[in-house]
Amino acid sequence: MSYLFNAIIIVVLLVMLGLFVFTWLISKRVEAGMPPEGNFITIQGTRVHYLEQGQGPAMVMIHGLSGVAQNFGYQVLSDLAKTHRVIAIDRPGSGYSVRHPRSAATLNVQADIVAGLIDALGLYKPLLVGHSLGGAVSLATALRYPGKVSGLALIAPLTHKPKETSKAFAALNIPYLWLRKLVGWTVAIPLSIRNRDKVTELVFGPEAVPKDFPTRGGGFLGMRPSQFVAASSDAYALNAALPAMQQCYGAIALPVGVLYGRQDRILDPQEQGQALADALPGTELELVDGGHMLPITQPDLTSEFIRRQSLRSAVAE
Repeated sequence: MSYLFNAIIIVVLLVMLGLFVFTWLISKRVEAGMPPEGNFITIQGTRVHYLEQGQGPAMVMIHGLSGVAQNFGYQVLSDLAKTHRVIAIDRPGSGYSVRHPRSAATLNVQADIVAGLIDALGLYKPLLVGHSLGGAVSLATALRYPGKVSGLALIAPLTHKPKETSKAFAALNIPYLWLRKLVGWTVAIPLSIRNRDKVTELVFGPEAVPKDFPTRGGGFLGMRPSQFVAASSDAYALNAALPAMQQCYGAIALPVGVLYGRQDRILDPQEQGQALADALPGTELELVDGGHMLPITQPDLTSEFIRRQSLRSAVAE
C-alpha cells in the first residue's frame, strides 16, 4: 500500500514538474517575441511599464482585468496622441509592470500608484481613461486624489460588485497567494491555451476577435504565470473593495463620462453604467451597439468619446 502511495506521489510530482517546465518555456517564448515597448518608472516599489505618445493635455489610460497597455493600441492611443500627451500603463503585476512583493492589489493601492505616476511624470490634472477594471481604478483615484485629475472617461467600467462573475474570469477568484502561484505555474497556462478561443469569444462577443489581437493587442502576454497571479490577486481584492467604494461615488465632483456596449457579455450596462449614473448625478452615460472590448473593436467611436470627455473636463477647469 505504501509503495502504491509513493508511486502516486512521484507521478503527481512529475506531472507538476512537467507543467512547470511547459509554463516556463511558454512564458520565455512570449517575452522573447513581445519585449517591452515602452518605458519603466518605479512608484512606491512597483516597477511600472508604460507607453507614451504625443504632446499636449495629458491622458492616463488604465486597462482592465487580465489586460495590458496594448489593449489601447488599436488606433485609440495613436489617434489621441495627435492632440494629447497619452500614457497607457500596465497596471501593477500586469504586462511588464512588476508589483512590489509586499504591495496589496486593492483598488486604493492601485490608485496610489496612478497618483504617484502622475506626480513622477509631471502630469497636470490628466483625464483618466479606464476600461473595465481600469474604470474602478480610475474611480478610486478620483475619490482619493480629486485634485490630481480633471475628469474620468470610463469605457465598460466596473463600478459595482457584480451579482454574478463572468465565466471568463470565474477561475481567478483564489483567496491565497500561494495557491495562485501554484495554479499559475502549473495548470493555468495550459488551460488558457486550450480554452483561449472560447474565452476571447466571450470577452469580445458579440463582436469578432481581431486575428492579430494576440500580438497587436497584447493577448499573448496573458500566457504567463505572472499575469495570472496578478489578475487573480486583482479579482479577489475586489470582493471587499467595491462594496465600500460604491457608497462614496456621490463625493466625486469631476466630469464623468461612461461608454457601454449594449451587448456587453462581461459586465451588465445597467448594473454598472446606469448604476453609476444614478449614484453620481451629472454622469454622461452613452450606450452603443457593441460588446465589452470597445477600445479594440470600435476604436474610432472610443476615441471620439474620449475626446468629448477631454473637452468637457477642460471646460470644467
